[in-house]
Amino acid sequence: MLKFYNTMSRKMEEFKPLDPSGKIVKLYTCGPTVYNYAHIGNMRTYVWEDFLQRTLEYMGYEVLRVLNITDVDDKTIRDSQATQTPFFEFTEKYTKAFLSDVDLLHIEHATHYPRATEFIPQIIEMIETLIANDHAYEADGSVYFRIASFADYGKLSGRVNKGTGKQRVVADEYDEKEGAQDFALWKAWKPEDGEVKWDSPWGAGRPGWHIECSAMSKHYLGDTFDIHCGGKEHLFPHHENEIAQSEASSGKQFVKYWLHGEWLQLGEEKMSKSLGNIYTLRDLMDKGYSPRAYRYYMLTANYRMPVIFTFDGMNEAMQKIERFDEFWYAFERGTGAGAADEVARLIAGFDTQFSEALEDDCNAARALSVVYEAMRAFNGLRSRGILSSDDTESIKTFWKKIDAVFAFLLPWEEKQLLSENEIEQLIEDRKQARKNKDFSAADRIRKDLLDRGIVLEDTPGGTIWRRK
Repeated sequence: MLKFYNTMSRKMEEFKPLDPSGKIVKLYTCGPTVYNYAHIGNMRTYVWEDFLQRTLEYMGYEVLRVLNITDVDDKTIRDSQATQTPFFEFTEKYTKAFLSDVDLLHIEHATHYPRATEFIPQIIEMIETLIANDHAYEADGSVYFRIASFADYGKLSGRVNKGTGKQRVVADEYDEKEGAQDFALWKAWKPEDGEVKWDSPWGAGRPGWHIECSAMSKHYLGDTFDIHCGGKEHLFPHHENEIAQSEASSGKQFVKYWLHGEWLQLGEEKMSKSLGNIYTLRDLMDKGYSPRAYRYYMLTANYRMPVIFTFDGMNEAMQKIERFDEFWYAFERGTGAGAADEVARLIAGFDTQFSEALEDDCNAARALSVVYEAMRAFNGLRSRGILSSDDTESIKTFWKKIDAVFAFLLPWEEKQLLSENEIEQLIEDRKQARKNKDFSAADRIRKDLLDRGIVLEDTPGGTIWRRK
């Protein structure tokens, strides 16, 4: 029974998809605002959302996922002009960089990557509906959502009427609103916006940030869909405003399950561009760390728990990744008579434990503990020299199955490996050297194999090997 902590209800709930067949899950994940490179705090959110998608697929669901690209807002306009870069050239640069990071981290591609600038007609249509329903109003070429018209405003965050309106007035820099908390759906063009403008019934301008997600999610997922994700920082005002404008325009529930991830912290502070305490994935790679190790690091804790980033943590992650590779290559072959029943029993038990961890609100930390327990058990069997090649193949098949969720257990880069025949010949040469009491030659062969990534273990049943 898959359960999620639903931010809306503030409790754990059994997951039941809206699809009548129970097979398709519709998922919306808030994407980047492409005015700079995404930092590793941003990427933590995309990693756990990928873990969520992979969990759903592991459970047998087909996931229809939308991840938007916010390619027009105050920041994209501001920074494109500051760098004297044509607007669309500027946003395309950072969109490509983000999608490159997605690939580097082995994040599954979303079904759709809509860009806000491609949905201007749908945005205008939704705004027209809100005006017709008396939930929005035009003022001097801009359009605002009338918060007083939506009785449920604040139901997600609980932050309605708690002094947040003043902050939003400063952010919007518009004074013609009816209510201090009303937020912009359409912003009238100003000379400082330069080339960035579209025609609308209210004059030239551009969409507000919040309406973009509502229009894009509606287009691909309908008025109501299963899961909406994002970082904790999106909860208010962004997600609160999405709910208001979406439900006010459709008259239907917007989202069934809301999932929010905690921040990545540097010391006691949230990692953010505004604080200037950020690293990008490329910064980590320049320091010699692999994206795979970063992915592991981000999945050592449940998504609702904060992670404090340190380079000691990254060093430990690199060591853990090396252990996973050693484990994988150690089971390339078997040399024993076989232990099929014991292997099958262990796999069945770990498979159940792994599924139970995933069902517990995608509990990555709990699932990872199952991985380590399985490694100890399977290594114990291997060290006894009793596994056959069929046994090792069964273990590797299981490992691939659980790696479909974690996506860091298997090597990401191919290595130039000695073939099994080459290894067996060198082991035979070493055996012959020892028989001839030429121990220096035997030691040279062992060292040569070790330098080439092959570890030998002498057991009562003979010499077995594994890849390092």
